Amino acid sequence: MSDSAPREASPPRWAAPSLIALIFLNQLGFGIIVPLLPFYAKSFNAPAWMIALIFSAFSVGTFFGEPFWGRLSDKYGRKPLLISTICGNALCYFALAFAPNAGIAFLIRLLGGLSSGNGSVVQGYLADVTAPEKRTRVMSWMSASWNVGLIVGPSLGGFFAKPSLGPIGFQLPLFIASGLFATSAICIALFIKESRARDLTNTFRPNRWAAFGEAYRHPVIGRLFLVTFMAGFAFTGVESVFGLWTQAKFGWGPRDVGVAFAFVGVASALTQMTVTAPLSERFGQGVMLAVGMAIVMLCMALQPFSVGGPMTIALMSLSAIGTSVAWPNVSALISQTADPQRQGQILGLNNAMGAAARVIGPFCAGLSFSGLTIDGPYIQGALMCAPAIWLALSAGRRAETVRAHTELEPT
Repeated sequence: MSDSAPREASPPRWAAPSLIALIFLNQLGFGIIVPLLPFYAKSFNAPAWMIALIFSAFSVGTFFGEPFWGRLSDKYGRKPLLISTICGNALCYFALAFAPNAGIAFLIRLLGGLSSGNGSVVQGYLADVTAPEKRTRVMSWMSASWNVGLIVGPSLGGFFAKPSLGPIGFQLPLFIASGLFATSAICIALFIKESRARDLTNTFRPNRWAAFGEAYRHPVIGRLFLVTFMAGFAFTGVESVFGLWTQAKFGWGPRDVGVAFAFVGVASALTQMTVTAPLSERFGQGVMLAVGMAIVMLCMALQPFSVGGPMTIALMSLSAIGTSVAWPNVSALISQTADPQRQGQILGLNNAMGAAARVIGPFCAGLSFSGLTIDGPYIQGALMCAPAIWLALSAGRRAETVRAHTELEPT
């Protein structure tokens, strides 16, 4: 398969690093809010299931947005889609500061997820400007920039939030997040060069469902879709109730949760900046994807036995290391095996699988947390990660076979 997607002429060598640096601002804004969401929703006197819905609403919107924006970026270029979606997210965070009740907060989060479903556009841009053999490395740096946002973001959010004031106590962090998104959009408009020429000649592009069916039957991409869903279900389920779990078990508040997420961000960023790409290049992408899933499964199985903050933070950080080893390999494998003309759409469909997991995972975690045991989210997460290990190994082997056949095909 030749990498023949239409491109703008010679994007500069610093195109990928520049975009990664600016996308960091997005994740910084996102990181400010995520650890606060359970407490924000609770300030409306929302029950646990409603808190889970507010947390999941963003992912519902992302589920619909990711393939849509990715497909449009394949046709019209990456840059205009990045600017418009980031601006939409800035407006939604600003509106969230004035939500009068939990129902309106849910609707705003839903719209925010729809406008924020641009991960496939970012990944498509990076794939456009990066050679296939170096994509795991670039995807690792992209993930690292997101996780650095989780180092600073939660600390800022926890510092500026005032839960004792009710919903109004969360306005300042929301204003800061909105401003960061707006700054990112302005900088992309001014400094980022388009990576892909408009492709208006190929009018046939299968819709979401036809493309999903085709991708799901693919010997590599279909398995990676399942890994994305299972691991996303496990990790986001735990993440959505982490604040409530630590409050019930150890009496933690927003600042304690923010500190824990900062440790998680440091562990993730260091892993992705230093070891993910070298390990994948040495041992294979499928193998390291499986290793990452095994680490996550082990940490989730052990977390219910935590006896205090240090053990909880250590297990969360080790689990984050597992996901940091795993996730860049998913995007890299998909970008290497998908049709270059539809790379954004296929990456978007994979991200939509992750979004679906972020809807179902937190909802199931909320039910098990409130209806069974507070440790329920960790138990179900560990069980979901187990089959993902086998799927990762299988996808890696199939990818090697596909690449071997491609290299043998006449050009």
